[in-house]
Amino acid sequence: MIFRRGLSILFLFLFAACQPAPIYLTATPTAKAGTTPQPTVTPQVASKLGIAEEALKGITIQVWHPWFGVEAHLFQSQVDEFNQTNQWGIKVQSTSQLDYNELFQNVETSLSASKDPQLVIGLPEYALLWNADSDVVDLTNYVNDPKYGLSDGDIKDIPSIFWDQDEVGGKRLGMPAERSARFLLYNASWGRELGFNSAPITADDFQKQACAAHATMLTDKIKSNDAMGGWLVDTQPVTALSWLTAFGGGVLEGNNYHFLTPNNLNAFLFLKKLYDDNCAWTTTDSSIVYDAFANRKAVFSTASLEELSDQLRAFGAANNSDEWTVLAFPGNSQSGLFIYGSSYIVLKSTPEQQLASWLFVRWMLSPENQAEWVETLGLFPLRTSSMELLKDYSNSHPQWNAALALLPNAGIQPQLASWRKVQIMLGDGFSYMFRPELDNQPAIASNQPAAVLNQMDSIAGELSK
Repeated sequence: MIFRRGLSILFLFLFAACQPAPIYLTATPTAKAGTTPQPTVTPQVASKLGIAEEALKGITIQVWHPWFGVEAHLFQSQVDEFNQTNQWGIKVQSTSQLDYNELFQNVETSLSASKDPQLVIGLPEYALLWNADSDVVDLTNYVNDPKYGLSDGDIKDIPSIFWDQDEVGGKRLGMPAERSARFLLYNASWGRELGFNSAPITADDFQKQACAAHATMLTDKIKSNDAMGGWLVDTQPVTALSWLTAFGGGVLEGNNYHFLTPNNLNAFLFLKKLYDDNCAWTTTDSSIVYDAFANRKAVFSTASLEELSDQLRAFGAANNSDEWTVLAFPGNSQSGLFIYGSSYIVLKSTPEQQLASWLFVRWMLSPENQAEWVETLGLFPLRTSSMELLKDYSNSHPQWNAALALLPNAGIQPQLASWRKVQIMLGDGFSYMFRPELDNQPAIASNQPAAVLNQMDSIAGELSK
């Protein structure tokens, strides 16, 4: 995986915020003496989509989304605002499918029956699968339309790491709806007490700090914590992908999956040894993860961007004022970090409904709406100009700021329809290496990383067919 590198995200945000709004000038002839200057009339820009504006009046579109709870409530409130304020009288009706799996299955059924919805908020790999059956609208012409599209400034206002995920083979199969990442959490206060003056930059640094934290667990009389202290293992697929990439590996060679490579093997061997040495530990109770990190049972943990607020509350509940931050996953020559999230996917319907869907998507991506999304859910803002509206939020959320600073070195997940299944397999295989029942079978455990990667190659080949 080749990462995009560039200016710090903070510089990008500040730079975008400081740019003047584009001003379009029309030449005005100099008035002759004794004449009254006539007002300049700016001609109305015409759309190239071939749809009369009056045809949008009263159009209704159905949008299906995977959210519930706070996300669903926020989305519905923005839908209601659009319905009340849009100049065309477009009506959006939203329906929650509760989660991504339910959403995918229900859309699959709907497509075969040629029914609603017209707009789906799903994962980019869903769009790739549905596009293979010609069910997805290529949004390129909508983005570039002189009347209804995005200006060059608008496009530059969306960081490329968010923008690029939905563009495949010259087609724009979606627009970003949410973007997040999964990070390594680090207790900097505890690290300093252990004798480390900075966060780990390399895998070796990470191992030293994890093992030093584990060693402190052996100095008390509590037996139940003897395996704790280091990294609290997380086996989410994106975590596995990040570790592989940090060691110079990855999951693709060209457009094909390939797992059993020297660099991938080095990554898995490193993490397996970390676990075998009790410098990494696991739990089957996901409800204690935040508390474990907040109560110094792990110097490293893992969390997604939207979970940082939960972790912060856990520190408050523990009455712990330790300084903690977020990191990319460290290797010895590079780091691993991947951006992921849902996208707006417009499905083929009538020309009027497709345009109405696009206009709703464009409105949802306004800087004001994006600022509200960040303040409510703690995700990445999809517009750099939203930062001007997020000054107070930024000042009070240092971990979120640290996450923004890591964006220039992040990558995007594989742009393959099969990734929907392969990523689940990746998480399962990664989890298998840390099964406690293998702790007493060293002969099997020592060969396990290579065996897991080899099995992944075999299964990924089947899932890609």
